[in-house]
Amino acid sequence: MQIGMIGLGRMGMNMARRLLRGKHRVIAYNRTPDRVKEIVKEGADGAYSLEELVGKLKPPRLAWLMLPAGGPVDEHLQEMKDLLKEGDILVDGGNSYYKDDIRHAEEIKPYGIHYMDVGVSGGIWGLQIGYCLMIGGNQDIYQRLEPVFKTLAPKEGYLYCGQTGSGHFVKMIHNGIEYGMMAAYGEGFDILKASPYGKGLDFAQVAHLWNQGSVVRSWLLELAEAAFEKDRNLSSISGYVEDSGEGRWTVQQAIDTAVPAPVIASSLFQRFRSRETDAFSDKVLAALRQEFGGHAVLKAGQKKSKTR
Repeated sequence: MQIGMIGLGRMGMNMARRLLRGKHRVIAYNRTPDRVKEIVKEGADGAYSLEELVGKLKPPRLAWLMLPAGGPVDEHLQEMKDLLKEGDILVDGGNSYYKDDIRHAEEIKPYGIHYMDVGVSGGIWGLQIGYCLMIGGNQDIYQRLEPVFKTLAPKEGYLYCGQTGSGHFVKMIHNGIEYGMMAAYGEGFDILKASPYGKGLDFAQVAHLWNQGSVVRSWLLELAEAAFEKDRNLSSISGYVEDSGEGRWTVQQAIDTAVPAPVIASSLFQRFRSRETDAFSDKVLAALRQEFGGHAVLKAGQKKSKTR
């Protein structure tokens, strides 16, 4: 299929590469031209404006946004609704709030443009392994786009979740669970480090051991092993941990529906606390985020203003 990829960051660039390897035709746009030039060398057709991108797509057009949630998505959607035509498809594959999806779909509906929300998980490893896709929107459009989903995802790695917003809603809960899992790993290794046995333990070996048949085995533990192999005590990084929004939205959803979610809520508040202290458990969280998503970490001793 022919796809217009808008946004060539950590995720968007590798998704474009995976689509090219799957023999899809990719027209790529990014506000930073150097990123476009990079993917053009790998076989994509470059566009240096949204107008040029739309002009190179054949009707019915498929444009896929891989942008930070909030303002950037809003801005691009306003531009795209005036460029796309009736019957075209606009996909938001970022980490948008599901209520924004509902609003966006209503905004472009009068133009006859189809809107799909796709929650994407896989981080910087998605190019090699594939991306887990959680998809919301019109089911007929979902079926039309299946060749794209099959290329991006591993086997059994994509799911039609239902009406508009459902894809990003499922991804939101996925990320809330991720917060809790990472916090538990961080606390566990912190207890190990503080124990009488801490100095004699190789945490990389412990993480590797727990992945051999243990009930707590996971990909996150594989990433913890990799992080500990690079830096045994994570002494080179700060325990400052960002949150990208989904954890907050998950906790708010739990409040709205009166569902007790103490683990996820506590893990979110732990991230807030990490910006004031430098606990080893937070270093584990920061290292895991860097390993699976390529997220930036602060060097030990480096400070950053508090996120609100």
